Amino acid sequence: MSGNKKQTDLQRSTNVVYQAHHVSRTKRGQVVGTRAGFRGCVVWLTGLSGAGKTTIGFALEEYLVSHAIPSYSLDGDNIRHGLNKNLGFSTTDREENIRRIAEVAKLFADAGLVCITSFISPYTKDRAEARKILEAAGLPFFEVFVNAPLDVCESRDVKGLYKKARAGEIKGFTGIDSEYEKPEAPELVLKTGQVTVNECIQQLVGLLQEQCIVPASVMEEVKELFVPENKLDLAQAEAKTLPTLQITQLDMQWMQVLAEGWATPLKGFMREREFLQVLHFGTLLDGETINLSVPIVLPVSSENKESLDGCAAIALEYEGRKVAILRNPEFYEHRKEERCARQWGTTCAKHPHIKMVMESGDWLVGGDLEVMERIKWNDGLDQYRLTPTELKQKFKEMKADAIFAFQLRNPVHNGHALLMQDTKRRLLERGYKRPVLLLHPLGGWTKDDDVPLAWRMKQHAAVLEEGVLDPNSTIVAIFPSPMMYAGPTEVQWHCRARMIAGANFYIVGRDPAGMPHPETKKDIYEPTHGAKVLTMAPGLSSVEIIPFRVAAYNKAKKAMDFYDKERHSEFDFISGTRMRKLARDGDYPPDGFMAPKAWKVLTEYYVSLGKEN
Repeated sequence: MSGNKKQTDLQRSTNVVYQAHHVSRTKRGQVVGTRAGFRGCVVWLTGLSGAGKTTIGFALEEYLVSHAIPSYSLDGDNIRHGLNKNLGFSTTDREENIRRIAEVAKLFADAGLVCITSFISPYTKDRAEARKILEAAGLPFFEVFVNAPLDVCESRDVKGLYKKARAGEIKGFTGIDSEYEKPEAPELVLKTGQVTVNECIQQLVGLLQEQCIVPASVMEEVKELFVPENKLDLAQAEAKTLPTLQITQLDMQWMQVLAEGWATPLKGFMREREFLQVLHFGTLLDGETINLSVPIVLPVSSENKESLDGCAAIALEYEGRKVAILRNPEFYEHRKEERCARQWGTTCAKHPHIKMVMESGDWLVGGDLEVMERIKWNDGLDQYRLTPTELKQKFKEMKADAIFAFQLRNPVHNGHALLMQDTKRRLLERGYKRPVLLLHPLGGWTKDDDVPLAWRMKQHAAVLEEGVLDPNSTIVAIFPSPMMYAGPTEVQWHCRARMIAGANFYIVGRDPAGMPHPETKKDIYEPTHGAKVLTMAPGLSSVEIIPFRVAAYNKAKKAMDFYDKERHSEFDFISGTRMRKLARDGDYPPDGFMAPKAWKVLTEYYVSLGKEN
């Protein structure tokens, strides 16, 4: 930047006395944010123009805020639009620029926020003064060198400043004709020419965790429950000696959910304390508050309870194979009617999942789970059953900077696709470069009249093949959870599980996880409540909820379109019942309702039902 601007004439204040606050930092920390504890500090990002300071600063702010850690990012350009707009780029003005920022950052930190500053701050002396200001106030200061080589910074040059500096249009530009003094002993060095933004964020969060600024849970480690490979032989041998409990296919599906870490931090099937917390509060409360809205439990008969109570460990057996060990089992009463009333808001015995609960064992057993091996169903779809850890790795390989998840248990029509396409468009407009869609059909138990998983997967593949969704920015994977049809209670579980897998945006539809009442045939849950509940649910702050926009077939456009009540006559709402009838009869829906190859798959399925009958 030019060094020719007039230096600012600074007038010192006199006759001022510092006044102490009545509210302590400890007290302030109890009410700022939803995670108790004072976390005020300054993360000072320094480096050349184009090194990535602003990108990292805003990304860190977004990450922390989404995990309920209050933070604020002060950016160099933004500050010069207001507070420091009267400063130029002379040495004196740069010194004053940094001094003012340090003082402002101190106020943010004193208020209990993690204050992130993104400033070139080229001089060692100025950065040392900033540190002194914070440390004199008893506030942590972390200098982070955003280290990108000059040639990398020049190649980025989004603002065209290096080009102007090389042409002599800007004088005193740091790195060209003004020196940048590299930090000698920063708390962290981020080599942004070699690592991704997400990797930088993980390093920064790791630093803040080491310094006790943020809790360990912010790192979001997935808790898998598989026996380590080097201990597998011992565990299998031990299982042969243990008393055995036979489990059902539904139990096995829930065990897969637990083993792969979708219900992190659970260590196994819920014990009574966890069950009561989830049933009454929709959260786990031991430690920090963690959203977990559905019981994940293992029902057993009275006979099993009598024979197994008091055992130190139990082998779980499925279809003749010892699949897991349940350690330190705890038996407690399965109060089915109370559970159903709280989980579903109804005790209607004709509800398909409630029916299974009422027919299950009178006792529940919880305990620490050790699962022998990766659970496979050998149905030709196991390659789609990616664990949260595997999905995170795929997102990393795709260099995704935003992951938006879409949960579904039905075939994809062009209305769904419109919403996913619109979400991607909006994310790009917000500045994300590589948003990735997680198309995540539910793969566990569903009711008899739902389209089976294998047919749904064929239909989803056809949608991608026809280019309705971009296959290069979409991951199709199977979510192993059984379906409960528990409405707003269940949709929290669906959202939270995707959060564990790395999603930071979640698309919620109309009447999510709902169904008609088996007797009255009216919706059990008010169709908009699922989306409303998600926006208020505790423990889901790291996911931004994207409400479902109503789409219908636009007869004028011959395509699915977002509904506009002002043009109601132009729209045709094609119900699921009507869609199924068309498919059964071998007829075609209006052009533009569903990709032709995808519709053909659906027609084949419904025709096959007729042949079976």
